[in-house]
Amino acid sequence: MKSYERVQNRKHLSRQSEKDRGYVKTPSYLVDFMVELANPLRPSCRVIEPACGEGPFLKAFAERYGPTHHLWGIDIYAPLLREAQQSLPQASLIEGDFLLWQPPEPFDIVIGNPPYGIIGHESHYPLHIFQKQKALYRSLFYTWHGKYNMYAAFIEKSVRILGDDGKAVLVVPASWLVLSDFSKLRTFLARSGRLKVYYLGKAFPGRSVSCVVLVLEKQKRGLELYEGSRLHLSREPYKGEMIRFESPEILEFEQSGISLGEVFDIYFAARSPEFRKNPYVSTQPKSGFVPVLTGRNLKPGWIDYETCYSALWMAKEKVNTIRFFYGFPHIVVAHTKGTRVVAALDERGYPWREEFHLVPKVKEFDLQAVVEYLNSDSIQAYVKQLYRDFVPHLTSEMLLRIPIPYSFGVRKSRLPL
Repeated sequence: MKSYERVQNRKHLSRQSEKDRGYVKTPSYLVDFMVELANPLRPSCRVIEPACGEGPFLKAFAERYGPTHHLWGIDIYAPLLREAQQSLPQASLIEGDFLLWQPPEPFDIVIGNPPYGIIGHESHYPLHIFQKQKALYRSLFYTWHGKYNMYAAFIEKSVRILGDDGKAVLVVPASWLVLSDFSKLRTFLARSGRLKVYYLGKAFPGRSVSCVVLVLEKQKRGLELYEGSRLHLSREPYKGEMIRFESPEILEFEQSGISLGEVFDIYFAARSPEFRKNPYVSTQPKSGFVPVLTGRNLKPGWIDYETCYSALWMAKEKVNTIRFFYGFPHIVVAHTKGTRVVAALDERGYPWREEFHLVPKVKEFDLQAVVEYLNSDSIQAYVKQLYRDFVPHLTSEMLLRIPIPYSFGVRKSRLPL
């Protein structure tokens, strides 16, 4: 093999290894920002960078705060550790799994960029190399819940290895702020110390993930949410609720009506495996069969009933054998069109493979009026203000809180018990 080909092959293997480990290089400006936030309380601190790779945070920390601190790093990838040791000869670098490693004593500062991704089969998830350890991880971490994400385990472990007045400074995806899979993590952080969250948006070039810098200070309490370096809200006590960009105007707007969750039941559509197992589903169009709809069929205020993006058709009279709410008119709201509300009234009662389905708890609702309201500019602005681009999709928790105006004729006194 030619020298050029060998170099290119090494680069390919390196990129694949980074993907498998959930590694993303941290921009230098972000490293500097986080090192500034770390600000050691003493002239000699124990500092560790989990999943350290080449040790960018340790290098920046040593340059800023001098040689008196005891630096540690740990990573599963030996080649990067060897590179890190050349520029950090004074550091204690360990080849190992941070999530399974037991430190000899607590740390004053944990700083870094943990790997992120869901552990699962390689056909669906990039972090398949950790699949054998998944059951062990789940048994070790209190906050492991739902689909979870590897970065959340790194957050919990980082906090647990801190000393009494220690500080964790980590850059992670923003999804833990609002998703129910991270409710245990938010509660754990609220009980562990004061939480400062710096929302940065899409801070990593070439990556679509919105991120935040999380700072957890032990022996303190409360929550501070920043947009960049500007303080947006401060809350004490904080008990682990969803973290949103609330404002007096937003809260007043939410209190101006009745929450959508009080007047609608919210369901999620059936998945592909359920359709494929159903005897009334076909991969070919037939008489009396209709397309199984997906998010691509859903538009603001209308539905494309003709195009079959799912490549599945179902007997129209049997659609309720998969979900009871198929087969009668109800509101469909997009799940996969970003953090915005896209709604339409399914007047025909078709089967759906995706999206949220809203079934009213009261009869006297004008469903078409609700659809127009959900698609309105005011609702789009409300959702964008609160949730920015924390996650790439709408969640049921976001939907539940949307205020429905009392002018629609529904009040709490008229709801069924």
